[in-house]
Parts: sequence; structure tokens; C-alpha cells
Amino acid sequence: MTRVFSGIKPTGHLTLGNYLGAMRQWAAVDQHRSDALFCVVDLHALTVDHDPARVRRLSRQAATLLLAAGLDPELCTLFVQSHVDEHARLSYVLECVATDGEMRRMIQYREKAARERERGGSVRLSLLTYPVLMAADILAYGADEVPVGDDQAQHVELTRDLAVRFNQRYGGTFVVPRATVPKVAARVMNLQDPTSKMGKSDDSGPGIVYLLDEPEVVRKKVARAVTDSGRDVVYDREGRPGVANLLEVLAACTGGEPGALAGAYGSYGQLKKDTAEAVVEVLRPVRARHRELCADPGFVEGVLRAGAEKARAMARPRVDAAYRAIGLLPPVPNAAR
Repeated sequence: MTRVFSGIKPTGHLTLGNYLGAMRQWAAVDQHRSDALFCVVDLHALTVDHDPARVRRLSRQAATLLLAAGLDPELCTLFVQSHVDEHARLSYVLECVATDGEMRRMIQYREKAARERERGGSVRLSLLTYPVLMAADILAYGADEVPVGDDQAQHVELTRDLAVRFNQRYGGTFVVPRATVPKVAARVMNLQDPTSKMGKSDDSGPGIVYLLDEPEVVRKKVARAVTDSGRDVVYDREGRPGVANLLEVLAACTGGEPGALAGAYGSYGQLKKDTAEAVVEVLRPVRARHRELCADPGFVEGVLRAGAEKARAMARPRVDAAYRAIGLLPPVPNAAR
């Protein structure tokens, strides 16, 4: 059976973009067709300045929302990255295979480092090396497929390069994975800046629909969405990004096609109203299930505990094999008493 691995970073409240671009696909398709692992990658949240209490809170919230979105612990493995030591163990070994040039060519590193410097802050070494940790996340489990947004595809390519290089130098150890990018709503854009991704770490709240936003808040955000000059509703991602974003969101929520939906509207106002209602209805069951799960925190903790145990048992043999292959001595067993 195909093995799938993907993760979500607890650097902000999860958004409509996270749901339409990843979480819904994980729940509706991936966990049913494959041996699927889904991870709250909390170690990745430490690459920039952060509040420790907030990281813990958002990690728990992310896990709860993944369950609310439909992940079933009977069908998939859900866990928190830092609960499985093999991620950090393998990351260092892969750093010994990666090169400085590869790290500095990563687009996300260059963009995030530039933002940190503009703010007058320092750039943490972990920001440079975290793509190697991401590679370790994937390779530790022998994943065949990695569902990602198009902005993460470069990191999966690095993972493939590191797996091939390690296998050639030290012997066949890792499965070489491939990225899979959803065709519809793979990258939902910010409602206030439709040329930028709707990111959970973004500060521009009015342009971001969060999964736990109340219905009236969702309606206001969509109503205030930036559109374009002109009045006709046409689907043109390059020339009319604001309208195109609304049509893509509406299509993702209703199962339609953006181009076909455009022909049904004569005004931006009606498009915004229908898009807002479609988003409210899509998020309604997620918010309801989230409330139920928050009332039973022991259930969520139990899922994460069992998920970590299962993930650890899957990852440890491969990571131990990588240690042996690269030249490290195996642990000395305790002497019999």
C-alpha cells in the first residue's frame, strides 16, 4: 500500500487555505487510499522568534482541528513531531549529506530571512536547515507520496535529492518520495492581497478566513475582499486575481469550476455573498466537531499518544539503519545480569 506523509506547522491559527488546500483532501481521500501519517510539525515552529506557550496551544489546536476536519485515528496515524525522537535523530545525519549551497537556494529561506533582517532581527540557523528536518520527517517513514502546496514542492525535491545521494553513497536505505499537489484550491490567496498566499502566519487578519471564525466574521471578510477594476465577473488568474480567487474558493466549496461559475454572476456583490455562504457551510461541521473535541481533551491526548507510539515504531528501524549505513556504531547492549 502507498504510504503518505504530510504535516502542518503550528505557527498560527489554521485557515481556509489549509483546509481547502490540504486537510480536506487528507480526510476525504488520502487516509482511505493509503497508509497515511499526518503530523503537527511543532519543531518547525521554533525556527523564528516565538512564544513557547503559544506554540503549545496552537499545536494542540491544530491536532484537534485535524480530527475535526475528518481525520480518523482508526484509518491514519496522527501525532506531534516532537513526540517522536527519530525526526531529530535523522535530521542531523541528513545535514551531513546536504550542502550549504542547497540550503541557501531554498526560496522560503531567502524570503523569510529577508523579512527577519528587514525587521532588524537575527536569522536563526534552524531557519536555514529546517528543510533537512522536513526531509527527515518524510524519509523516516518511507513515504511514497507527500501531499503539499505548490510552495513546498521545492522542499520535496530536496528530500528526493538527499535520499538518492544517501542511497548512492551509503547503500539503499530510503524510499525516494514524490510530491502530489492538489489540482483545485492548492493555494488559496489572501482576500486583501490576492497575489499572496492565505498564510496562517500572516499578520493581515482581514484577508484571512480562519477555521474557527464565527459565520458573521467570515461574511464580513469575504464582503470586504479586494476585487479588481471593472464590473464584469470573469475568471482570469493573471489579469483579475481578486475575482479569480473568489471564484476558486467558491468552486472548491461547491465542487464547481471557476470558469463556469463566472458566467452565472453579473456583479461582484452576489459573487461575494454566495462565496461567503459557501465558506460558512463548508466550515460549519468542522467548527461543530471542534467544539465537541474541546469538551473531551482526554480523547485528543489519547489519539496523539497512540499516534506517537505507532509512528515511533515505524520510524526507528529505518533511522537505525541510516545510522549504521553512515558509519555510526550501534548502541552497546546492557550486560546481562
